[in-house]
Amino acid sequence: MKPSRRAFIKSTGLASLTLFFNRKAWSRDLDKALSYAEQIPPSTLASDEDFWYYVQQSFTTSSEIINLNNGGVSPSPKIVQDAMKRYHDMSNEAPSYYMWRVLDMGREPLRERLAAMSGVSAEEIALHRNASEALETIIFGLDLKAGDEVVLSKQDYPNMCNAWKQRELRDGIKLVWVNLELPSTDNNYLTEAYTSKFTTKTKIVHITHIINWNGQILPVRAIADRAHEMGIEVLVDGAHSFAHFQFTLPELDCDYFGTSLHKWLTSSIGTGFMYIRKEKIKNIYPLFGTEDPKKDDIRKFEALGTRPFFIEQATGKAIDFYHMIGAERKEERLFYLKKYWTDQVKDLPGVIINTPLEKGFSCAICNIAIEGKKPEELDSFLMEHFKIHTVAINWENIHGVRITPNVYTTLEDLDKLVKGIKSFLAKKD
Repeated sequence: MKPSRRAFIKSTGLASLTLFFNRKAWSRDLDKALSYAEQIPPSTLASDEDFWYYVQQSFTTSSEIINLNNGGVSPSPKIVQDAMKRYHDMSNEAPSYYMWRVLDMGREPLRERLAAMSGVSAEEIALHRNASEALETIIFGLDLKAGDEVVLSKQDYPNMCNAWKQRELRDGIKLVWVNLELPSTDNNYLTEAYTSKFTTKTKIVHITHIINWNGQILPVRAIADRAHEMGIEVLVDGAHSFAHFQFTLPELDCDYFGTSLHKWLTSSIGTGFMYIRKEKIKNIYPLFGTEDPKKDDIRKFEALGTRPFFIEQATGKAIDFYHMIGAERKEERLFYLKKYWTDQVKDLPGVIINTPLEKGFSCAICNIAIEGKKPEELDSFLMEHFKIHTVAINWENIHGVRITPNVYTTLEDLDKLVKGIKSFLAKKD
């Protein structure tokens, strides 16, 4: 049963404040709404549609389709869009002045805020346009020679796999592939899948924190601990983990990390950052030339030339929005949304869930398959008959449709998804 507004009021002792929960009043006074929300455990608030209604109204998403492919790229809330547009207009008033002497001055404060979210020093964070740029900067910048081994998985993101293959082709390094059998709730298996490949020639292990194809969270810290015992460096692809669920970079104990901010932080499209442990910065060559490629200043990785600073600087508003919701509230809501729809379909005949449903092993992302059907068939059916946008996945050992809600997704949206899946199961060929 969906939690009602009446039950919410009663459970929080706010029965005398019924009028406060009028939709318009809720929207007019977010600060007051959040102050009341602070009295409620995040796990309880996760299922209250009145609170999340305001969050949903902060976005300008289309009313014509239901977007459940936020795993590709998420829309930004209106405050981020407005900031980006404002900075863009400012840039066009006098580009070289406002871009270089005004907007570019906002990079250091932004670097500090992202570092604070990550639990590291600002001197270890470089701003980039996406996870691919951040991670490939590291991959191509590592000092590796012929015969050096890199452990990675066939379930990693294609851009990363291709970057490593290019190094293999050019430099003669050896790629040692892990082929994960997913989903899994066995951290020992997941850890051993990587560590069993380690040898005295292994120089680095590449770990995708959360597999984008199906939402599987990997035990990064356990793998990292074993790697460091053998003097192996750790590179983490955090494209889908940062601002999705709670962690800090010291908790992962990785040496390198890259992420996109236009996914779970809901920043403008084309934003991301790279982390390099301070003492390792000097050892990584920047992808773009700089006056001293061996210096230990993280800023050497930002010599990217002229680029849209108005996009980069709007990230500050995305951080504001993230903190407004709260990390724990967000994680609980995302997990709740995944659980809400999967609970209604997971036991239906023919349904295969390609994602572990337990906490700690997944959060918002889930992959569903229908026995005897191609992923493209369900994907097309949901769009054609229910205007639900998803994505068909056909990758190593993972075949299904990826369903990815975000904080603006409503239970009404997911009810329609469930109806769509049931209709697909019931249709006759």
